[in-house]
Amino acid sequence: MTPPARQNRPKVHRPLRRRVKVPVWADIGIRISAAVGLVFFVVLIHWADRDGLVDNVDGEISFLDVVYFTMISITTTGFGDIAPVSDQARVVEALIVTPIRIAVLLIFVGTAYNFIIKRSWENWHMARIQKHLKDHVVVLGFGVSGSESVRELIARGTDPAHIVVMDTDDERLRLAEQLGCNVINADASRDEAMHDIRISKAATVLVSAGRDDASILIVLTVRHLAPDVPITVVVRAADNELLARQAGANNVLNPVRFTGLLLAGSAAGMHVADYLADLASVQGRVQLVERLAKPEDIGQPLRNLGSGSIGVRLYRGDTAYGYWEPEADSVEAGDMIVVIKPTPHSGPGVL
Repeated sequence: MTPPARQNRPKVHRPLRRRVKVPVWADIGIRISAAVGLVFFVVLIHWADRDGLVDNVDGEISFLDVVYFTMISITTTGFGDIAPVSDQARVVEALIVTPIRIAVLLIFVGTAYNFIIKRSWENWHMARIQKHLKDHVVVLGFGVSGSESVRELIARGTDPAHIVVMDTDDERLRLAEQLGCNVINADASRDEAMHDIRISKAATVLVSAGRDDASILIVLTVRHLAPDVPITVVVRAADNELLARQAGANNVLNPVRFTGLLLAGSAAGMHVADYLADLASVQGRVQLVERLAKPEDIGQPLRNLGSGSIGVRLYRGDTAYGYWEPEADSVEAGDMIVVIKPTPHSGPGVL
């Protein structure tokens, strides 16, 4: 169920880091080559129009003089020993050389900004974000499933500042950033990228890489670095569900299988699929929630909790019990229970 557009969008956060599409040395080389090319072009212009220049020292304009005049002209030093005197030379300086001079300066200023000022700022801002990353939700992959999960999390009240989205597609990251999430352009199977988002301090990790093999590799990476963090992964082939669990995933979701369940539910009754969609989304009238047993739940039967919620399943240790089983006749402290409750916009509800 797609959530409606929201009136008040959260504040946009800057990304943790943006990685350049070309190596640093190649980017610097391109900039330097462009600047040298422009300078060489100005040398050719001055040499072709050398008759319009005058040398106040020896009265002769050599090629070395042209190179010298070009460099002091480009750098706006201007000692005055060589100067344009003809109208044509001055027009060339004003209309051709001056724009090139500005372009060369912008190239060097842009290089200094990109590799010193900008990177220093981004590293500082990234460190500032990392400092507050704790108990956050990590979403690895912002495709169809990942983006829907983020929107649903925000609709359920999760602060976008506590969500970190990792993907390798800049357009997807831009959409995630518009939602208010922290974003990072990186490969989720790399240890360095996982350290950057403080994976070991995350509350939960949601993996949806689009390919089962990539998703399982990411699960292995996360589990290696964060042994205790809950991981939920999306796989599309039934054969890969066991592999995903063996890789360390706590929950394995198969959208193909779930769609089949909805179709089967629709065949059994026209309203079954609609109710299941209600349970899965905060936009419905009812919501399925997992929580620890509250003090008022203790001693109550799961089917009739003191909190007013309707309990449907109870987890005691590693065992699950349905509301009809004898173990669910009395909720105990420490039990994890799954309840159905009304959503806030459907009327008074109990969290």
